Amino acid sequence: MSFSKAKLAACSIVAVIAMGFAGNGGSPGLLGPPAAQAQNIGQRVVSGIVTDANSAVIMGATVFLKDIKDKTIRSYTTDAKGKFRFAQVNMAEDHELWAEKDGKKSQTKTVSSWDARKEFETELKIK
Repeated sequence: MSFSKAKLAACSIVAVIAMGFAGNGGSPGLLGPPAAQAQNIGQRVVSGIVTDANSAVIMGATVFLKDIKDKTIRSYTTDAKGKFRFAQVNMAEDHELWAEKDGKKSQTKTVSSWDARKEFETELKIK
């Protein structure tokens, strides 16, 4: 092997190794996906509307989202159209979801880790 062929072989090996570590942007390299892509993996949005027994929207209801595993609770107050929205909900954990207003409470719904939807939309009815 001549000196130029050795240099060429070494450069080729370095290029292949660099491509393996960096990936091609669409598929992971040896170190995994780029950080920008990894940020949204495993996150979902939980949203919906809160209504009363007559299906009228309820403004100002408090909606609770409880992580069943670590018991943390997030809350959201519904807007003028009775809507709520929780972003960045961990898809790997199960959650309980319910609404309350003026001492009344909706049924509790489960947002399951087995549910693969990136957007979980539901209606919570306070009776």
